[in-house]
Amino acid sequence: MKVLFLDLDSTNPEHLGCYGYHRNTSPNIDGIASEGVRFTNYYTSDAPCAPSRTALMSGQFGIRNGLVGHGGTAGDMKHEGVNRELSGRLSSGGSLPSYLQIFGGLKTVLISPFAYRHSTFAFYAGFNEIYDTGGFGMESADQVTPVAIDWIRRNAASQEDWFLYINFWDPHTPYRTPESYGDPFADEPIPEWLTEEVLQRHLEKVGPHSASELNIDFADKTYNNAVHPQYPRHPGDIPNMDGLRKVIDGYDTGIRYMDEHIGKLFDSLRQEGVMDELLIIISADHSENMGHLGIYGEHSTANQGTCRLPMIVRGPGIGRGEVNEGLHYHLDLLPTFAELLGEPPAPFWDGVSYARALTEGEECGRDYVVVSQCAHVAQRSVRFENWIYIRTYHDGLHLFDKEMLYNLLDDPHEQHNVASEHKDICREAVYYLNEWHDEMMFRSKDDIDPLWTVIKEGGPFHAKGYLKGYIKRLEETGRGHHVAELKHRHPGEFPENRSPELLRFKEAFTKKRFRTLGK
Repeated sequence: MKVLFLDLDSTNPEHLGCYGYHRNTSPNIDGIASEGVRFTNYYTSDAPCAPSRTALMSGQFGIRNGLVGHGGTAGDMKHEGVNRELSGRLSSGGSLPSYLQIFGGLKTVLISPFAYRHSTFAFYAGFNEIYDTGGFGMESADQVTPVAIDWIRRNAASQEDWFLYINFWDPHTPYRTPESYGDPFADEPIPEWLTEEVLQRHLEKVGPHSASELNIDFADKTYNNAVHPQYPRHPGDIPNMDGLRKVIDGYDTGIRYMDEHIGKLFDSLRQEGVMDELLIIISADHSENMGHLGIYGEHSTANQGTCRLPMIVRGPGIGRGEVNEGLHYHLDLLPTFAELLGEPPAPFWDGVSYARALTEGEECGRDYVVVSQCAHVAQRSVRFENWIYIRTYHDGLHLFDKEMLYNLLDDPHEQHNVASEHKDICREAVYYLNEWHDEMMFRSKDDIDPLWTVIKEGGPFHAKGYLKGYIKRLEETGRGHHVAELKHRHPGEFPENRSPELLRFKEAFTKKRFRTLGK
């Protein structure tokens, strides 16, 4: 077995031709989809980048492996503890690459800078060869493709079986496609649902990567609309429909540029004579909010826009031109590989095999899936039937409602929260969420839910410490009326201002105490 795994960072399936997009962003990806199985309800269990790839590589939900954030205690995996052996679990068949190496006999190769981007060095466990493309995830496809083609020319046609994992980054902000590439979509309309009326609603919203502030100022700890001169395709805000077009064009151009380089990889594989025998998997670590929940160019929530992934599988013995609509997690890939190899799955994995969906066209999906996000917000969501229910524990300064419910059949871009109209559906979702949580905690070896670790340590990494600077910007841009609610929800951002209730209680206690002592 020879396997090519393409991990396309921040790629929203809604912007791929094979998923129905009106722009021709992905002809090479579409070609593979026409020859294989395309999944329409495929989700990361944990978003965004580091939690998603850690869940995929470990085969475990973030609530179990511990890595759910981009900083603090929950930015690292849990220790194996007293039962750790000479070789840890990940390098002993417990991770995706080590399993393929040990049980499948595959040479495992990684072309990615990802571990350095987020200091997630467990990501390397099980790879025989590692090629760091050196840009910490800021690479363009023209920096990744030569490294991949060089490996293909030297190794692809060997008698050895292999697993080649390649990261592309072009859809991720800031949009960095070379200016010389031009604007392939200048004369094409943007998605029809993004109207002037929708944009006006979005301009009233607050929070990072809302229409009024697309960038983060890491130095001064705030959000802003500054434009980096190195990335002219990436605007700082969306003040009008022309600005909206610039954002959509920047994203779509990144996908198209990446797709052309993927085509170059395919050409090289054909030249080496291995394309027909190759198992090709095309997916992503997460998707991208492109107007979903009023957020643009960011993967910052536990919603459909961030967590639904493209997933395309093509190769020998795989169905041709089929569409699978079942609910699946990305970490279901590990037991799927085990079944395809005829080997037992690791007992500590959380996934369920969907091999029959690939080889026999069966609908073998789950009844519901639970997805989590703790890097930008703290949310858990339940996707079932036509619904996605989102429960917010920390709003990431977006002023989200505690409960949000969207009918994805009627409202696929999550614009109209109908939770108050469907309390029965919300209660059903909470039941699923509690069932999942109970199962995960029983399967865990400790009593720690890392979502609450994030909360207790001050909140999600990309929101913690930003409110003071952001208040100033809100007041300067005519949105100061949101400040009182933000302060009310996030008193921890102002430790010098203790809650009035606590101050009154302490004053009353002091008076009572000293009155007693004076008797």
